[in-house]
Amino acid sequence: MFKKSAFRLVVFSVIMALLGVFFQWLLPKYASFAIPFVVAFFFFITLLTLFIVFQTSQQDSNKKFIFGYMLSRIIRLTTMLLFLILYMIFNPEDRWNFAGAFLVIYFLYSIFEFLALKKKNEKPL
Repeated sequence: MFKKSAFRLVVFSVIMALLGVFFQWLLPKYASFAIPFVVAFFFFITLLTLFIVFQTSQQDSNKKFIFGYMLSRIIRLTTMLLFLILYMIFNPEDRWNFAGAFLVIYFLYSIFEFLALKKKNEKPL
């Protein structure tokens, strides 16, 4: 199941990167030049969180799933805040465009992750 989710994540990330490049071409004044890096960052952090959740939930224990999910949330939130703050400190001229792109991409990847975990937890009748 992890391999299937990882493949879907790759496809989703390629689409997101292409949309980012298109947005940079269409509206360069409002687009952050760091959009491809943000997509790459979210690809790796989402892959890591999915891996943690899938590995800790291989046993049929709800406790293990909850532990893995909470651990992935802590890692995800910490790394995202660190990435966002460091970028905004070192690139103050691009901070608002970057923050906007970061939030949009964050929500899209969160929806993707939610749907991947929902599929994982669906039980066939």
